[in-house]
Amino acid sequence: MKPALAFRKQRYPKGWEQLPNGNVILDEINQVLARWTPKFFGYHLLKIGALSGELDCSQSTIKHQVTIDERSPDAAVISDIDDLPFLEHSVDVCLLSHVLEFTGDPHHVVREANRVLIPNGHLVITGYNPFSLAGLNSFIPYRRQKSPWNERFFSSMRVKDWLHLMGYEILADEHLIHSSLAGTIGKGKLFSYWQRFANNFLPQLGSVYIIVAKKRVLPLTPIKPKWKLRPKFSPVKVTGMSSSHKTPNKT
Repeated sequence: MKPALAFRKQRYPKGWEQLPNGNVILDEINQVLARWTPKFFGYHLLKIGALSGELDCSQSTIKHQVTIDERSPDAAVISDIDDLPFLEHSVDVCLLSHVLEFTGDPHHVVREANRVLIPNGHLVITGYNPFSLAGLNSFIPYRRQKSPWNERFFSSMRVKDWLHLMGYEILADEHLIHSSLAGTIGKGKLFSYWQRFANNFLPQLGSVYIIVAKKRVLPLTPIKPKWKLRPKFSPVKVTGMSSSHKTPNKT
């Protein structure tokens, strides 16, 4: 049975320009990805969702990069992102950029990405941080009626708990852009000073997080016992009737 959120009408954006300061968020995520994409190896890279499809992975050695989305005409595969049409253990890298906020069943989306990901493959997840200035927008009456502030945000700690339960190793957890993201982000010296200060002393309060995780699968090798306990059987001595009841001597 699907949760109640699964039957709600989804409002997944078709591009970063539909999000407040979306292009700024995209640039910041691409800067972090530029340090990781050269480390990704394999044959197939899967971008789940239209926003993931716009991420820059040109520095990756993986040339076959596929975008899957439910409605985007630019996607190579049109399908539900919570029911991926791929075989188990067939993808080397999965990107989930700002997908969990706009889906009805985020747990199932992560499980589907885990299903198609090979052992020792990489999973990249980005999203809004509810414990940030951007997360406060959901409590402001005139903002919480608009996207994306009317969606449900999941903290990086919660997402990492999901990944730990599935056996992932967290390689990176970075928080970006200490801003409410509601208005136009300035480029002045004061804003730059605030970003440097927040990155040094308030790193976990960034409005956007990016998690890089590696799927670890430990092989199960059965260990055979070197010896077995064998029950020892000893004969039971039964006393005969002749010994227990002796015939009296006749005189």
